[in-house]
Amino acid sequence: MSSKTRVHVGADAPALKAESYDFRRPMTLAREHSRALEMAFETYARQWSMQLTSRLRVLCAITLERLELITYDNYVDSLDPHTVMVLMSLEEARPNSIVQISSQTTMLWIDYLLGGPGLAVQESQRELTEIEHNLIVNLLGNTMTDLRYAFAAVHPFSPSIRTIQYSPQFVQAVPAKEAVLVARFEMVIGGTPSQATIMIPADTLIAPLRAGEGAEARTQAEELEAQNAGERIKRAMAAVPTDVAVRFKPLTIHPRDAAAFEVGQVIRLNHQVTRPLEVVVADRIIAHGVPGKSGSQLACKVVSTESQGVQ
Repeated sequence: MSSKTRVHVGADAPALKAESYDFRRPMTLAREHSRALEMAFETYARQWSMQLTSRLRVLCAITLERLELITYDNYVDSLDPHTVMVLMSLEEARPNSIVQISSQTTMLWIDYLLGGPGLAVQESQRELTEIEHNLIVNLLGNTMTDLRYAFAAVHPFSPSIRTIQYSPQFVQAVPAKEAVLVARFEMVIGGTPSQATIMIPADTLIAPLRAGEGAEARTQAEELEAQNAGERIKRAMAAVPTDVAVRFKPLTIHPRDAAAFEVGQVIRLNHQVTRPLEVVVADRIIAHGVPGKSGSQLACKVVSTESQGVQ
């Protein structure tokens, strides 16, 4: 079986809807990426709320319900057969992102914009007239700046509205199997609840997040300070007193032999006369030398160094 169904169990289980998960196309979003994108969409939701409250002159509240990573065809299947789909471009390219609002919510906005009391119009679903179309484009056009502001830290872009469509099955913004990010919003417009979605191709937002994972966002002054700090550490470490030892090749013996040592006993070292001595710091060999004298004191003359040992 390639797909299974997840069902919530509990006292309120009958009221919950089962979610289908296709194991053939697992889609997951990294936790750090998910949180960064959720924060951006939450910021946009707050800005969008204030923008609608100002334009419609009624209290509007918009909250992010959830963020999904799904295929474009799954997103289309989740929409009503007739809805308002505002196609927009995030960059200088063809429209590939969507702001979707239900037809009833769109007509409610238009009623408020024209000075009405916000009555829920019960009529057959239809396309917007030219005047209604211009009103909605103007209303949502003012929120494009908020969208750019909300995602400035994720990926800078300049969104713009291109057109409005009404049948999701006939809108091919991206290939059917391409991964898309879908933000689902809960809206309350003047006491009337509704929903809206924003669809953006996944690579548009996830690719910049992945590219910036290994990059350090530091200014030139911070970079210079980091270099100076590194130099100061090197100079300080160079002045730290260090114990240096010169040793023969280590000799392995049994504990019973070590316990039997006596004064005057000769210990035979397994060190050839032609073999150099080891110069050691912190039990790491940094050089080799030969025994000698410096005045009346024994000395060791360094004959080779170990670059690996001094790193």
